[in-house]
Amino acid sequence: MSIREKRISFKELLEKEKGIIAPCVFDSASARVAYMAGFKALCLSGAELSMAMDGLPDLGILSLPELEWIISRITENCPLPIIVDAEDGFGGPQNVYRTCKRLAAAGAAAILMEDESEPGFAKGVVEKNIIPKEEYWAKVRAAKAALEGTECIFIARTNVLINTEEGFQDAIERCRGSLEAGADMLLVNQLKTVEQAERFSKEFPDVWKMFPDINQSVKQPTMDAKDLYPLGYNIVTMHFLMKGAMVGMLNYALRVADEQNNIYPRDDMPYNISGQSAQPFYPVQEWLDLEAGFSGIHNTFWGDKLDLTKR
Repeated sequence: MSIREKRISFKELLEKEKGIIAPCVFDSASARVAYMAGFKALCLSGAELSMAMDGLPDLGILSLPELEWIISRITENCPLPIIVDAEDGFGGPQNVYRTCKRLAAAGAAAILMEDESEPGFAKGVVEKNIIPKEEYWAKVRAAKAALEGTECIFIARTNVLINTEEGFQDAIERCRGSLEAGADMLLVNQLKTVEQAERFSKEFPDVWKMFPDINQSVKQPTMDAKDLYPLGYNIVTMHFLMKGAMVGMLNYALRVADEQNNIYPRDDMPYNISGQSAQPFYPVQEWLDLEAGFSGIHNTFWGDKLDLTKR
């Protein structure tokens, strides 16, 4: 990745790509890994951000300033367009307007907002906290007004349960109203199967759609993102980076605690990276070259050269 690589908008990306995976990230390191792996977009997970930044579970505690701060950090050095989970917009239409203006200014390429008040989905009280349709549509209109003149798109998300016919029809009605209010893309958070995805897609054949968190649980049917693209789902999200980071860190930590030295992580050489530093995963030489252009002093990075073919 070049530190001067131009970021593209979701509109530009979706014009070029039939479908993309946007892995859920939580900081600049996870965004860097997603970029290195070849993904074309990111999705900032509110739940994982809460765990990574504050050490807290997903209980609706995350604040707008925290979201702004991490978006600005991620987008400063990663060119991938990022979807930002703005929870419920942090209040009514006035709050939503302010939230969306600030998140777009911080670097959000898409803003995702749900029709449920906090504490919401992750707390297992979905039905109780779903807000009236008209209230949500007012918030959608506020969001779109705030994003006018920017390249940031708005994704309307409904959390209503769809395991009954009444629930499915409620989701469809909420999505239709969101489109009328100006939403650019739709997300039904309770979609779990290809059959549900196909049925929903037939209701909105020419609309951008996002499929949330495939293979979230071992109880769900297994599916691949490529199976959803022909159904009209432009973006597919999934969680795996935080679990991968936690498992990797814990594996190293347990070994070090047991052996009382750091020889194992030092000598472990995934991707040709030895020693204790993670600097080779970052564009150190580009920054040194940038400085040389200003100062005339040239330095060479001493560390290992990253090799993604050596796993």
